Amino acid sequence: MIKRVVVSILCLLAAVTASVALSDTKAQAATCSDVEVVFARGTIEPLPPLGLTGISFVEALRSQLPGKSVGSYGVNYPAGNNFNDRLRFAQSVVNGVKDAQTRVKYLAAVCPRTRIVLGGYSQGAVVAGYATSGKIAIPDRYRRYESMVPPPLPANVARHVAAVVLFAPPSDRFIRDVGAPPIRVGAPYEGKTVRYCIPGDTICNGARVGQPNSLHVLYAVNGMTLDAARYVVRHL
Repeated sequence: MIKRVVVSILCLLAAVTASVALSDTKAQAATCSDVEVVFARGTIEPLPPLGLTGISFVEALRSQLPGKSVGSYGVNYPAGNNFNDRLRFAQSVVNGVKDAQTRVKYLAAVCPRTRIVLGGYSQGAVVAGYATSGKIAIPDRYRRYESMVPPPLPANVARHVAAVVLFAPPSDRFIRDVGAPPIRVGAPYEGKTVRYCIPGDTICNGARVGQPNSLHVLYAVNGMTLDAARYVVRHL
């Protein structure tokens, strides 16, 4: 079922992908865009570096901002599914957090007028959430790895971030079941953060940890990326 849904979504977004590639080439040619979306894709999501949901969200935002340039940056991390190797998987997420933070800090320093939108889908929502956290609380059993944890973003960066958008962020129960640190968006970002969870999506609805169901792959096409784009526009 999930495979059939993904194939359908790929067909729907094929033309959009081409337009994103062209638009991003133009955006990169410019020094700084009016808005840049820094987005982390979900687990083994098609069409990296943004993934299906990221592409849908970026295009939705562009449609809401005629006359403004909207760039995008796909967070550079594997977004893998090697869940059985917890240390390697955790390192992958940490790499994503560091890359997202590096991009945000770069934009704040080099393009101070660019409004930054930080987002992610599923595993990518974990990355975006940790990237905006204060001090990440490491469970006692993993305390020896605390030195791996990225520090919080500098306080002066928060004013450059217009919004944080999390699609299908794993629920507190899900995160607790896998033994990961809780996802807590930091105080400077909480008031401009929006979360989307399709009712019945077992990754984010509070169900016990397990495989995703077919609802989990619908964020690119169910209208939530459009709603998220409208949310961002209100916060620019």
